[in-house]
Amino acid sequence: MPGIESNAVEPTKDELRGLSTGQKLLRLAPTYGLVILMVALILFFSVLLPNTFPTLLNLRSILSDKAIIALLSLAAMIPMVAGRIDLTVGYGIVLWHILAISLQTMYGLPWPIAVAVVLILGIIVGALNGLLVEVARIDSFIATLGTGTILYALALWHTGGRQMVGQLPDAFYAINGTFVFGLPITAFYVLAITLILWVVLDYTPIGRYLYAIGANQRAAELNGIPTRKFVIGAFVTSGALTALAGVLLASKLRIGQASVGLEFLLPALVGAFLGSTTIKPGRVNVWGTIVGVMILAVGISGIQQFGGSFWVEPLFNGTTLLIAIGIAGYAQRKKGAKSK
Repeated sequence: MPGIESNAVEPTKDELRGLSTGQKLLRLAPTYGLVILMVALILFFSVLLPNTFPTLLNLRSILSDKAIIALLSLAAMIPMVAGRIDLTVGYGIVLWHILAISLQTMYGLPWPIAVAVVLILGIIVGALNGLLVEVARIDSFIATLGTGTILYALALWHTGGRQMVGQLPDAFYAINGTFVFGLPITAFYVLAITLILWVVLDYTPIGRYLYAIGANQRAAELNGIPTRKFVIGAFVTSGALTALAGVLLASKLRIGQASVGLEFLLPALVGAFLGSTTIKPGRVNVWGTIVGVMILAVGISGIQQFGGSFWVEPLFNGTTLLIAIGIAGYAQRKKGAKSK
């Protein structure tokens, strides 16, 4: 049977063996380039903005603002591991954060039940995406764009173009508003989920199977991997994380409106794509995705503190996305040339 080759381009132990310390650092520099850039940006803005940037208040602001984007980036990353894309991470959060509020204010459900309903619906949508891609054989971009647009239409229909407002329990607000060790609790949610995904993807057969499917699905099938089951599972996990992000957004905003949520799609995809250019360049990975989100967070925060206009953030995200895709494509071509 054909073997399954990793599509990562980070240097192996054999490649580093025999090199001097300086040569090893030069060889590892492209692998950890974004990490180095993130540290450089932090130092740069800390020197130029000593009174506002290197402060606990700014750290809290960054962690609070970008926690939801980090969750959506991780949600988008999981199907990418298997060579698929999930656009419902941007559309789904619109409906989920509205339902998390309206189920309590309009239908009188206790907040734990409302949260559970939203999470279950997110899982169902993820399973539907997986079935459309694996059973109906619809391209994942088209399938998730279709289901995402339907979710957005349902959000518009449910709200009638109005805001969902009402008095919610303090315990529901505490889901997002609590501080632990002086930091927002959402940062610890992201850390816990990141660690779980890292262990699953890097140290369990599930992760190896998903990476194998992403590298060559036909070869994975011939090696006995049930590719359909794992791809559907990837979409289900993505749907669950998207629904969780919707719940946290509802707790943060305290209102639901259909005009909020779509703006998260681009930075979430940018974070996931950037993740394929660092730590393990050439393939998406958990820590690379977190570094990608932090690059966006640090860069945008610093630019805004310099007085950047409201259009700076989408410009920065779009430019970074193009750069990320370009770097990923170059890394893959470079690996292909080496293989030949």
